Amino acid sequence: MSAPHHESRSLPAIATLTLAALGVVYGDIGTSPLYALKEVFHAGHVPASDDNILGVLSLIFWTMTTIVSLKYVLLILRADNNGEGGLIAMLALATTAVKDRPTLRRVLMVVGLFGTAVFYGDGVITPAISVLSAVEGLQVVAPGLHDLVIPITLLVLTALFAVQRFGTGGIGKFFGPITLVWFFVLIALGLPHILANPDVLVALNPAYAFGFFVAQPVIAFIALGAVVLCVTGGEALYADMGHFGPLPIRIAWYGLVMPALVVNYFGQGAMLLANPEAVANPFFLMAPDWARLPLVFLSTAATVIASQALISAAFSVTKQAIQLGILPRMTVRHTSVRDTGQIYVPFINWTLYAFIVLAVALFKSSSNLASAYGIAVTLDMTITTVMTFYVIRYGWKYPLALCLLATGFFFVIDITFFLSNTLKLLAGGWFPLVIGAGMFLLMLTWKQGRSIMQHRVRDEAIELKGFLEAVFVSPPVRVSGTAVFLVADEGLAPNALMHNLKHNKVLHEHNLFVHVRHHEVPWIGFDKRLSMEPLGHDCWQVSLNFGFKNDPDVPEALRLLEGRGVPLDEMDTSYFLSRDTVIPTFGDGMSMWREKLFASMHRNAADMADFLNLPSNRIVELGAKVEI
Repeated sequence: MSAPHHESRSLPAIATLTLAALGVVYGDIGTSPLYALKEVFHAGHVPASDDNILGVLSLIFWTMTTIVSLKYVLLILRADNNGEGGLIAMLALATTAVKDRPTLRRVLMVVGLFGTAVFYGDGVITPAISVLSAVEGLQVVAPGLHDLVIPITLLVLTALFAVQRFGTGGIGKFFGPITLVWFFVLIALGLPHILANPDVLVALNPAYAFGFFVAQPVIAFIALGAVVLCVTGGEALYADMGHFGPLPIRIAWYGLVMPALVVNYFGQGAMLLANPEAVANPFFLMAPDWARLPLVFLSTAATVIASQALISAAFSVTKQAIQLGILPRMTVRHTSVRDTGQIYVPFINWTLYAFIVLAVALFKSSSNLASAYGIAVTLDMTITTVMTFYVIRYGWKYPLALCLLATGFFFVIDITFFLSNTLKLLAGGWFPLVIGAGMFLLMLTWKQGRSIMQHRVRDEAIELKGFLEAVFVSPPVRVSGTAVFLVADEGLAPNALMHNLKHNKVLHEHNLFVHVRHHEVPWIGFDKRLSMEPLGHDCWQVSLNFGFKNDPDVPEALRLLEGRGVPLDEMDTSYFLSRDTVIPTFGDGMSMWREKLFASMHRNAADMADFLNLPSNRIVELGAKVEI
């Protein structure tokens, strides 16, 4: 695996990246103290006795240590795909590692697709529970403000989604410093309570977690469903690796984030040992009266930053899924001329917003939302562990025993947390799963539909070289200029070429047959962007290669042909596209309702010309019908 380029940077650069990583990577997990410990005791299943408080604190500490410190920071961050991380990067790594096992590859692809789909369910719950739990601090400040909590939450979320189209470059530079202040405040809140009751530190001993399970196995198992809230956001560590590199992420975690979280959780626990009634909202009740209102404002800012990180991740995952053919083309706008990673996807933005508003209106409190939270997170964590096994076994060629030991240990932990969260299925856990299942259906339908469509087109297509040889036996009229034909399959004659010959009865002086390939690696440089094969008669077959994080720009890529005998005068070049209309039919494809769904998705997909960055005034589209 190649090491990210960040690792060779200077100390000041690493310090800057570490500060930035605080806001982007750790916003979600950093705001978990707002609700995690509270939710363990909130439902009443776990009485707030001294033994239970110490047992739960021990579980929280060792959950963070095992899942975040060991699994993600030490193991998963090593599984980079050319410096990139995240579930799609892991999916590409795993499926590439088993490419000589087609059945296993298909199974992993489906599992990875489902994990990616479930991510969107998590993307709905995270902003809703984070912002709502921060605004609920108003009830601690003044109980009479209870009725304002939901309207203020919706107002904050509406403003957050409304500004997405402008990009976050301007305010993004404040994210790291604000989150830095947030983590120091976490320490400042927890430390006085620990000093007042240092006996709470005995919970660092894992014996207290084991003792909790031995004494009350059922209650402890139920408690795991809330304990896992302390590691929500763990996936962000891996997903954001490409932006920062592993080193700044590790420095931030071990140097500040984990110590701050431990101090805050143990401070909450120390306060509960002295005053069990504070379980109603231990985070805000830790603060002195004068500090609670400023703390509400700071925590709201911190949760907005956490939500922003997740929204940006949703945009990034969507773009990668489009490149890999998992989702239909959507409008993707760049909000920064310097940072290509800053993008805005309008459809995803407003769809997420609609479901988040629905979640807030449906569940009405962070405690109710906590019932919906966790199941999507633990499912993705389990899928990541499974994928990791195939990467280290078949990609890195590690011994089977070592692979089973390393990933089996984490798999048992992940599946235990997942099973505990299934107890919350009827209480709200169904909500993110329904969203995930809906996304999975769309992804699977799009992927299968495209495959069926490509087979139909391929079956009816004519081989390009043979077709051109036949055409030039009695050549048509040649007109000046260059024609660029976009072809779905390399080596096959595009419909647009045949329609142009049939209706216009002409052929351009120079013709390029361009096939755009999207690969299962994040980046492909310009040195490997293009390959070309002459076909004779001033015709060339060209392949353009893009990674799933590259922006496909066909005119820019074709400029690499300069000096290779291919004239490409910008004002004398026309781009020919086939606009296919999908016709659902009864047969051996998908069921009729899924074929109709695919036809609708295909019809409403964003314009291919925009997706490939073609000049709008140089495009010729010729239609064709494809029965599936």
